[in-house]
Amino acid sequence: MRGEGVAGELAVEVRRLVKRFGGRVTAVDELDLSVRPGQTFGLLGPNGAGKTTTIRMLLGLVRPDAGVIRVLGLPPGDPSGLRRVGAMGETAFYPFLSGRDNLRAAARRCQVPDARVAAVLETAGLTARAGDRVSGYSLGMKQRLAVAAALLKDPELLILDEPSSGLDPVGQLEMHQLIQSLAGQGRTILLSSHDMREVEELCSRVAVIGGGRLLAEGTPGQLRGQARVWVRAEPAGQAAAVVAELAGLEETERAGDMLSLVMREPGPSQVAAVNRQLVEAGLEVSEVRTERRPLRDVFLDLTGGRSGGADSLRPPAGKRKRRAGRAPGQAP
Repeated sequence: MRGEGVAGELAVEVRRLVKRFGGRVTAVDELDLSVRPGQTFGLLGPNGAGKTTTIRMLLGLVRPDAGVIRVLGLPPGDPSGLRRVGAMGETAFYPFLSGRDNLRAAARRCQVPDARVAAVLETAGLTARAGDRVSGYSLGMKQRLAVAAALLKDPELLILDEPSSGLDPVGQLEMHQLIQSLAGQGRTILLSSHDMREVEELCSRVAVIGGGRLLAEGTPGQLRGQARVWVRAEPAGQAAAVVAELAGLEETERAGDMLSLVMREPGPSQVAAVNRQLVEAGLEVSEVRTERRPLRDVFLDLTGGRSGGADSLRPPAGKRKRRAGRAPGQAP
């Protein structure tokens, strides 16, 4: 069964990976990644963060300058490993051939029986349009055809590079549903994206990359941090005094006309207790809600809003370089 693997074996293992171009641009800088079998693992970062370069090294298309890579326990580009890997990137199709004939040509290149073509067309939801020329396909259909091509080998590991890039909301929804169905089959999926909502919705674990470096890694919930209880009540000073006496309160901050509370166990019962205590104190309560930080805010804090290669995050001369890694307290 897919996703089980050998105990302790990683689907993708990257250690201190480095790639430079022209001796001056560092695209990937001592990157560490660990992807377990059966995970949908997100590489989240802006354009130029090093995601595509990393994927090309995983596939053996680009040679690293330093570091160790293992894909399904084998070196990148190993023929026996590549037979178990499917990758979607900037796939080129023949525009005047049908979707079916394009996949037949791809099947011959990877020595896969034509019988797989019908199966992957159905999986990608393209059976009804399989006989139409690709030149008449929408962008969303072309993206799903690229996923179908990546599935021809029935891979254990599926690598998807920006699968929803440029798609309208309907196309994004169709792509997300396709990826979720593939994950439900037990495949390991490595998803590269700069779309934070996409990564949060689809991935069980996320590595945030900026400037070619690992900035943080964890589940989407871990990266967003502990949920806070937000309170708006008048008078604000009296409200602050009341909430300071709440059981389970770990931290409180003023944020404009609101109070931000970190509770030991934030949830509906805590929200109700906060509201009840404020009302019983005679305060006018207009809002009580729980909320985690948006992943976008976390990402911007981690990267400082910068993108590009590793040199865009390099500290000024004379400052000590600190290697990035997992956020404190996050499980491997």
